[in-house]
Amino acid sequence: MEVENQQPGSWEGYVSWRNRPALKGRHGGMVAASFVLVAEVLENLAYLANASNLVLYFSEYMHFSPSNSANSVTNFMGTAFLLALVGGFLSDAFFTTYFIYLISALIEFLGLVILTVQAHSPSLKPPKCDPATPSIPCQKVHGAKAAMLFIGLYLVALGVGGIKGSLPAHGAEQFDEDSLKGRKQRSTFFNYFVFCLSCGALIAVTLVVWVEDNKGWQWGFGISTFAILLSIPIFLLGSTYYRNKIPNGSPLTTIVKVLLAALLNSFKSRGSNNAIASMATSPTPTPASEEEGGNIKSKTVEPIQVTPSKSLQFLNRAVGDNSTAGALDCSVQQVEEVKVVIKILPIFACTIILNCCLAQLSTFSVQQAATMNTKLGSLKVPPASLPFFPVIFMMFLAPVYDHCIIPFARRATKTEMGISHLQRIGIGLVLSILAMAVAAVVEIKRKRVAMDTGLLDTTKPLPLTFFWIAFQYLFLGSADLFTLAGLLEFFFTEAPSSMRSLATSLSWASLAMGYYLSTVIVSIVNSATGNSDHKPWLSGSNLNHYHLDRFYWVMCVLSSLNFLHYLFWAMRYKYRSGRAPN
Repeated sequence: MEVENQQPGSWEGYVSWRNRPALKGRHGGMVAASFVLVAEVLENLAYLANASNLVLYFSEYMHFSPSNSANSVTNFMGTAFLLALVGGFLSDAFFTTYFIYLISALIEFLGLVILTVQAHSPSLKPPKCDPATPSIPCQKVHGAKAAMLFIGLYLVALGVGGIKGSLPAHGAEQFDEDSLKGRKQRSTFFNYFVFCLSCGALIAVTLVVWVEDNKGWQWGFGISTFAILLSIPIFLLGSTYYRNKIPNGSPLTTIVKVLLAALLNSFKSRGSNNAIASMATSPTPTPASEEEGGNIKSKTVEPIQVTPSKSLQFLNRAVGDNSTAGALDCSVQQVEEVKVVIKILPIFACTIILNCCLAQLSTFSVQQAATMNTKLGSLKVPPASLPFFPVIFMMFLAPVYDHCIIPFARRATKTEMGISHLQRIGIGLVLSILAMAVAAVVEIKRKRVAMDTGLLDTTKPLPLTFFWIAFQYLFLGSADLFTLAGLLEFFFTEAPSSMRSLATSLSWASLAMGYYLSTVIVSIVNSATGNSDHKPWLSGSNLNHYHLDRFYWVMCVLSSLNFLHYLFWAMRYKYRSGRAPN
């Protein structure tokens, strides 16, 4: 991408929406990021309004079994978050985060239109179940109707993935990381990004879910459609304020080149003198004005190293003379960037189990609440509105964390960050362990009430308030707040500048893999527990016959083991900037 020559007072490596140099004082900053935050409120409203209640739409209107409904929802949500990697990759390699957001929002809008049309027309859904003949099973959606359902759903997933992969990075790019003020504002942005996620979620799980349950799903999908459409002009209003990072080319190319060069050079006999000479004469990044005749290219923020570091020494073999192919010549800087990517991957892997626990909020927890007394006075609360509790807590905790806890921690530790990203993630992992233990205890109580009242074989609401389920929502919601904000900022600040959108997308990919892993664990548990004498723990149409408490204990044990695994890597990780307390 070529733009006009760099001007005094302009941001190097950034352009305006008109592809002109981004100017200091005019582009970037908190004003630009505020448009991103408002767009995120609407985007998350559009997505979560359906995701939080979709399990009931599948079971009641599309006639899936409870376990199939749960798996379908986790697969949909997992795909949406996994596709964030595509959005992040395209933002780093070929397009700006600005462009990727707009295209992704339009794709999500198209998918929601399809779902709205299907929900509105009875002829596009399977026939309703006949209560007069309960012995006749309901007809599950199939054929063209099923195709329409899943085309709409996965267009939404594609759009959501592109947005999640571009929007957080776009907002974080508005701040000057070379100044203390800019870094502090960026940290505030990530905290308020989670706050805005919660604002959209609050509207989604209260107003929109109530509309879906009482007025019809066509109105719920319609509100989501309007919300994502409204986010586009609001995002565009900030165009004159944004600074857009110029794509660097494919970050995967650098990773593959370094790995391949290291592998090829490991088979070559190299003397120590040759190795030292190679390190000293290794190619280094050329200033943009010399490399492209004055055309602006992306700035490499990291200081250039002369010799490779001692960590992951296998990769140091990629540096220097490579007689097999000139295209595989790697600079020390490229090798160090790949090392950073490899070092953050274990942290990423340790958050997958936590997100597997979070997947239960939109599946089994909703189905549990549906079997309980959901009345609040004269008001009947939809089961999918239960995330109201953690959302309110997250909205309260996010500003308190940013304006009270962090300043106190900075004074106490005498560091710029106060509480490091990894410490924050660790707190979230501990909370997820507690959440699964609480969920198991609550399910034991729910089953005991069902047996004591003789309602085990019926679908009538149990004489047990749904507030019991709120405890596991509260713990998991708190875990999500600590972990997601910590992960987003950790990946953005630690990753090389040429890979930041892709690295930030790892936060969402962790969610995706957590949802997929939830599906896998459910299948494994059913396979391991089902035989000729016993039904699987998580099968059938009546949740009262499930052994959900045992499943939650399994998740509690897995989460505990995962936390020990996390401690192993977190205690050995060294921050690149040195600004965080180790």
